[in-house]
Amino acid sequence: MLLITGATGALGTLITTELTARAADVVVGTRSPGPGQRRVDFDDPSSLDFTGVDTLLVISAGAAEDDVVIARHDAVISAAEKAGVGHLVYTSLSGDGDHLTYALAHRWTERRLRRSTLTWTVLRNGLYAEFLAAIAAPGPDGTIAAPLGDGRLAAVAREDLAEVAVRVATDPAPHAGRTYELVGEEALGGTELAVAIGGSYEPGTLEATRAAVTAAGEALPFQIPMLLSTYSAIAGGFLDGTSIADNALRTLLGRAPRSALEVYAAATRS
Repeated sequence: MLLITGATGALGTLITTELTARAADVVVGTRSPGPGQRRVDFDDPSSLDFTGVDTLLVISAGAAEDDVVIARHDAVISAAEKAGVGHLVYTSLSGDGDHLTYALAHRWTERRLRRSTLTWTVLRNGLYAEFLAAIAAPGPDGTIAAPLGDGRLAAVAREDLAEVAVRVATDPAPHAGRTYELVGEEALGGTELAVAIGGSYEPGTLEATRAAVTAAGEALPFQIPMLLSTYSAIAGGFLDGTSIADNALRTLLGRAPRSALEVYAAATRS
């Protein structure tokens, strides 16, 4: 049996759709299960019963403070060890993302897996092109004011990451003990984004962006430094893909990746 946990987010939903279409004996584990699904709540140890699970695909629980995420991931890994899960596949963060404030919980989880009794595979996902469309969205006049400076992001289509996760999870044995970097092959900066949507790029400052996000009142307190660190890392040139020595995206897909620029442009129109 293959069990996917953390399946409620955008990536998890894509993976779930692909898995259930391609493979038999797939069970979805979520906090609020629907028909045919299993209740799996990272915060409730009694729900973490992985008995009979051959492969456990864990979508990272990153939408919380570090200590909460670490506790959740530790609970899942410990439960998987106790149940004798055959193989755990974990979606992590790309290796060039260590300057991001949300990298710590991912790196802790990778370290926990390495010292576990489990057979594991780590998928180090780059930042999504769809996420870039959210944080560098054009204004009503077509102006992109995100503080990206002259930096670029090796963004990757979420669908490509979902496809890789499905391929690995449905045949995990060849990937045992492997950590795969999965970033885009095309580094996108503000100028390229503006051309793609027929707009202009006039980058703002981090200070102004922080003030605007805070004033909007839609972000949780811990999300503001997460967002600002993303802008800083892009502007500083840390996420353009050049520091990734072995990008496995094309190899694991078995084809060329989707155009992140086209994904970005489509996402801004939706």
